[in-house]
Amino acid sequence: MKILTLTLAISLGLAAAPAALAVAAPPPAEAFFENPVFSGAVIAPDGKHLAAKIGAKGKRNMLAVVDLTTQKTQVVAHFSDTDIRNVQWVNEQRLMFDTQDTQTAQGDIRFAPGLYAVDRDGGRFKQLASRRGQGVKQSSVQRDMLPLNTAMLRQAGAQDSDWVYVEDLSVDNWGIAGDSRLLRLNTVTGKTQSIERPGDVQSWLLDQEGRPRLAYSLAKGEVSIKVRDDENTPWRRLTTFKALGLAPDAISPLAFGTGNTLYVKALRGADNTSVFRLDLASGKMDEKPLITLDGYDFRGRLVIQGGKLVGVHYLQDGEGSQWFDPALQALQADIDKLLPQTVNMLDLPAGLQAQNVLVRAYSDVRPSSYYVYDRAAKSLNKVGDTYPAIDSSQMGHQEQVRIKARDGMEVPAMLTLPAQKDAKKLPMVVLVHGGPYLRGTSWGWKPDVQFLASRGYAVLEPEFRGSTGYGEKLFVSGWKQWGLKMQDDIADATKWAVAQGYADPQRICIAGASYGGYATLMGLVNDPGLYRCGVEWAGVTDLKLLVTGHTMYRDDASEESRKYGIPELIGDPEKDAERFQATSPIQQAHRITQPLLMAHGGADLRVPLVHGLQLRDAVQRNNKQVEWIEYEKEGHGWYLPANRIDFWTRVEAFLNRNIGAQAQ
Repeated sequence: MKILTLTLAISLGLAAAPAALAVAAPPPAEAFFENPVFSGAVIAPDGKHLAAKIGAKGKRNMLAVVDLTTQKTQVVAHFSDTDIRNVQWVNEQRLMFDTQDTQTAQGDIRFAPGLYAVDRDGGRFKQLASRRGQGVKQSSVQRDMLPLNTAMLRQAGAQDSDWVYVEDLSVDNWGIAGDSRLLRLNTVTGKTQSIERPGDVQSWLLDQEGRPRLAYSLAKGEVSIKVRDDENTPWRRLTTFKALGLAPDAISPLAFGTGNTLYVKALRGADNTSVFRLDLASGKMDEKPLITLDGYDFRGRLVIQGGKLVGVHYLQDGEGSQWFDPALQALQADIDKLLPQTVNMLDLPAGLQAQNVLVRAYSDVRPSSYYVYDRAAKSLNKVGDTYPAIDSSQMGHQEQVRIKARDGMEVPAMLTLPAQKDAKKLPMVVLVHGGPYLRGTSWGWKPDVQFLASRGYAVLEPEFRGSTGYGEKLFVSGWKQWGLKMQDDIADATKWAVAQGYADPQRICIAGASYGGYATLMGLVNDPGLYRCGVEWAGVTDLKLLVTGHTMYRDDASEESRKYGIPELIGDPEKDAERFQATSPIQQAHRITQPLLMAHGGADLRVPLVHGLQLRDAVQRNNKQVEWIEYEKEGHGWYLPANRIDFWTRVEAFLNRNIGAQAQ
């Protein structure tokens, strides 16, 4: 196959709308932070039906099926006490799904997701796994079900029978999932068959016939990948390597091709990961990559039909697609002509001759909408909008920029400028992503960013060192740099926005959640003249506490991460005690003198409430400009729409007082 190097990038420009246009009132917070009205659309294997979650304010998400021939919609599953969550087609006739309660905060959730199946016409409804919590008496019916820790696989499987594969997850006393046991499940009868596993397994990969052929394990800081040739041959080790970066032989399996072909993501001496073809019979990988994204690690999904790699969905600054099949390339071009202002992501049915294709269309100023394209008629019909109350003319355009940090490191950042504004000396929010070892931005509409932009703020989202997706160098250079070079990158990106004339140097606020909350606090400590105020939620305040945990507050950190991950990425509280002291906000609280808005969840297992309480008390000793919000039953972030709306309404008022119209 021809080697593909993708250098496409999305940029619709940052030109402001004419200042003379009348400015309408921006959409209310509810328009951004309610649950989506229409989401999770999936097309049937034969392309004749579409399933999706539909809902409304205060209503439970229901499972609806659209007959694409008659355009009739039928609700096939709904509950009074929970909402539809993940949905898959089992075959062209039958669906499988689980649930989540979107009207109950995390600390009050008492039920598991469960597992259900139903026909596309609402018939043969079957509960497959229990929803009952631990300690609740089981009914005789529920004793016949799979246990509550049964979960759907991310892969849909073969979609040619009533059988699917599901995971039986080991769960600790706090409900944290661990090892996975694979089961073959009949969605009509509920009968199961156990699948042999090669020791402890964290995740599985099915081949193109829907058979489990790869098992991924992580133990003692080492990844082990095992494969088998078919159901009748034993599992064998393919490779092992160190879990964290720098391992030259590290691979990340993506998908099976035909026969012994496995597509993997790997570095192979480069700074960015690419897609390679690996032969399972010999264990050897091709020397040259199949797919390389210029300046980015590969992230995306391979599209395989009939065992053949026909295309790829990828992420650079934003999403895109490349088709190797001429017919699919022409199909994409036809759809792009009909939807010229959006990125249009195609979801092909499993059936090669299917007439209909599902299209998810979006842009930086438009939330996702779903369409169905009829290949024969070459017509496009909209089936649903995720956030219909959003007016795209009031949203801000985005562009990814590259900034030189003080030591020469190139740092990507996403810049969003408000609509109908002269793009000069704007009040700006520096929004820092959590993780921190993940990718924080992607070109496209985001509720929090566009809420701020609709209120007249420029938004800058730095991909500081330690962020993933932009190469090994940027990622590894962030190890053990909390509050140090990672923080410098954020400050340097802020200064760049000032130097370019986008930001008013007197009206900049730093904000973020989790690690972003930590960086907000350290930004106020390290650069008090740069940031007028700070907003942190669910933020880490004590590095030692993050590593060791607290005797009175439980957290969800695994022993694996405490022993092998955290010491490499953050540090050791004893060996690095001096650095922990200098870079923990709790130890530097007396230096935080700017206005600060803090918000934490009482049921947070990632960053327990004690982090927020201790910092609030410490800062308030010398700073009376601290506002505190506690959502008693929330976890690591705001699960309930009412709490999201409340929080961002408070943020809007806080920013307005400190860097917005009231501050002026």
